[in-house]
Order: sequence, then structure tokens, then C-alpha cells
Amino acid sequence: MKKILAILLAGMITATALAGCGGGNGGSSSTDSKSDASSGSGSTDASAEKVVDANTVDPELFGDEDNISLKVWAPSQALELVKKQVEDFKAAYPTKTFTNIEVSAMAEAESGTQVLNDASAAADVFGFASDHLNKLVDAKVLSEVAFVNTVSEMNAPETVEAGKIKGTLYAYPETNDNGYYLVYDKTVVSEDKAGKLEDILAACKDAGKKFIFDCGNGYYACTYAFTAGVKIDGLEEDGVTQKFVQYDENEAVKTLQAFSRLMHEYKGTFTSLDVAQIASGFSTGTLGAGVDGSWNTNADQKALGDNFGAAKLPTINVDGTDKQLISLFGYKYIGVNAASKFPASAQILAYYLHGEKCQEQRAEELGWGPSNKNVQGKPVITDNPIQQAIKQQSENACVQVNIAPTFWNPMGNLGNKLIADETDPEDAEYFSKLLKDTVANVRDEG
Repeated sequence: MKKILAILLAGMITATALAGCGGGNGGSSSTDSKSDASSGSGSTDASAEKVVDANTVDPELFGDEDNISLKVWAPSQALELVKKQVEDFKAAYPTKTFTNIEVSAMAEAESGTQVLNDASAAADVFGFASDHLNKLVDAKVLSEVAFVNTVSEMNAPETVEAGKIKGTLYAYPETNDNGYYLVYDKTVVSEDKAGKLEDILAACKDAGKKFIFDCGNGYYACTYAFTAGVKIDGLEEDGVTQKFVQYDENEAVKTLQAFSRLMHEYKGTFTSLDVAQIASGFSTGTLGAGVDGSWNTNADQKALGDNFGAAKLPTINVDGTDKQLISLFGYKYIGVNAASKFPASAQILAYYLHGEKCQEQRAEELGWGPSNKNVQGKPVITDNPIQQAIKQQSENACVQVNIAPTFWNPMGNLGNKLIADETDPEDAEYFSKLLKDTVANVRDEG
């Protein structure tokens, strides 16, 4: 095997030997065999990685692997496209024999958990959200990126950095738009009314339509805490406890009261439902607006047609001041399972699926925002109002990395309490206690 192949794949082969059943709890650390390319400490010359272009690599990097069998997990809305991309991948390497590359549906929110449960039974290549990175790396179920210099050059710096742990890149950037935004029916909410939550709710009520915000889901409900000033800033040194920035408790309480006040004032209009109900609500004509994720863009557009409207999240008025809603924003990645029986092939496939061609296809067909710098500059993104809305919202967001597992349920509970019928929006003491309890529960201090 040629020297360059040995250098590039040394980290992968070591990781495979480590992985074992259930995520590699035995064996020695893979850090002993890191290549310069994988650790980022060697040459920054991407050509040394034997990359042919933004989508393919030198076929010799497959090494001795042939009769290749791989599993790929993709979210259901991307399933058919990924199947086509896998066929194109196989065609790009006509000298290799692919016995089978099975593509099946697995939500990015679930894939990491499934790999952690049993890496040996999980997919070789899978998509996941940025907040899963820490636990996957800690469990040693994620291989380091083999083509780190090339990947770093091709993708936006923020997505590359968020894919690193202690300077090592562990995943291939896939998107830079993993967040949520305001979607609305232009016949209900005019563009000049989409900037303020009060105006949106009034317009929906006047039209007899609903407004959906999933209050019980911590992924969305953390917006209430963040807007109140209770923002997160990574994890404490123990790697588990959620770190919060300093905040003004009095201002935070007033902000939570403002949200609760609107929820109660517009009871019957302000509705807490899963985002899966948004596209169907537009289709049936019962919905005027909602807060939805970037991954549902196509479904919402199809439901509304020419009446589709998109904007960053609105403001909320707190004691006479309009405050911008602050959301959670992250990235999506393609990971390589350290337990793969075909580690080189899995890395090369992950590189292909993260490449410029596939990212542009996902942008065109799914509306996903690319991490690839070239695709970011193409009209499919620059002329896309959804991507511009998401970009604007990303500037008003906490980054979705290093999220403690105790974060989600308390934030969902906070949202449920705000909208609950029995909650009195004027009871400041109640909200003060709710705020303190939420922070304590996130920090697992109960």
C-alpha cells in the first residue's frame, strides 16, 4: 500500500480496531496513531490528501477494500435524493465493486443515539446535528475526517470549527442552516407585519387562522429563555453541566411575562403544536403563520405556493421595547462510524456526500443551506428568501454545540408553563421561581 494511503487511513484503521460492539469501550486510544492530516498538525496542502476535486478522491485510497457493503442513514425528506447521490457515487468509481450500499431513513435527531446504542449495527455513514458531536466523540464511535485540509478549505469556517473537538475535525460539514424561522401565508400576514409578534398574532386572529409555535419542545422553547437573556455558552469543564452567561433576572422575568401575556391574550390563535402540523395547516387553510425548521421548507412552499412568506423570527414588546427573538442555531454533519468494516470506503463516500455537487443538489431540491463556500455564493442561495431569512436569524441565535442532555426537557417545561391556562401572566413571583427552577434543572442541580 502506498505511503500516502497509509498516512491518510492510519487514523481510520486504528479507530476501526478500537470501535468494537457498543461503541469502542475497549482498546487503547486512537490518538496514538493520528495522521498529520487528521489532526490538522501537518501540511495544509490539500493536494497531499490525493483529492481529485470537490467531490471525488484518488481511487487508490480505497486500498484493498472491494466488494464493498455500506449502510447510509438519511432523514426521510432527503431519502430519495441520497439514494440517487449514492448511485452517482458508485458511478464515479467504476473500478470498484459495490456489493451493496443500503440507504435507509433515520432522523438526524435519532441517528447519534442509535450509533451510541450499538455502533456495530448502525450505519457506516450517517447525518447528525452539531449538538451530538461531543457524546459521539466521547464514546469513540466517530472516526476523524480523513481529508481534513481539503474539507476545511471547501467549507465555511464556522461549520468546520463547530465540527472539531480539541482541534480535531470529526465530521464532514453538510449544512449551515440548522435552525428555524418565521413562515407565513402572505394573504394573512403582510410583509410589513411579519416583523413583530404582536402584529402577526393580530393578523392571524383577524383572519380566523392559527399561529403555531411548539412550546413544549425544548429545541424551540429555549427561544423564550434566550430572548429573556438566559443564553447558553457551551458546557462547564465537567463537559455535562450547561454553562449560562450572566443575565438580568428582573428583565428576564418581564420578558417571560410578555410571552405568556400574548399566549393568553391570543388563546385559540397562539397554538402549541408539533412543527409537522405547519405544512398541513397551510394546506387546509387553518394556519396563518408558524415557527418552522429549515428542513421543512419544501413542504411549506408546496402548501402555500405563491403565498409563501419567510422572515427571521419577529420581535416581542417588553415594557415598550421591541426585543428580537433569539433562537438556537446549528449545523448538520455527515459522520463516519468508527466500527465500519469498510473504513476507507466510508470516508470516501462521506466526502462525496458532503461535496459541492451533493450540497448544491440538496439546496436545489430540498432547500437546505450549504456549508460549501462555492455553493453559498450561487443564486440558489443568494436569491433564496428562505436562506436569507435563516441567515438573518443566525445572527440572532445561540450556537447549537455543546448542549447538555439535561437542557431540553426543562426548556420544554418552561414553554408549557408559559402557555398553560392556569398560569397568571401578571404573577412576577411565579415567573421568577419558574426561571430559577428551569436553570437549576438544566444544570441538574435538583
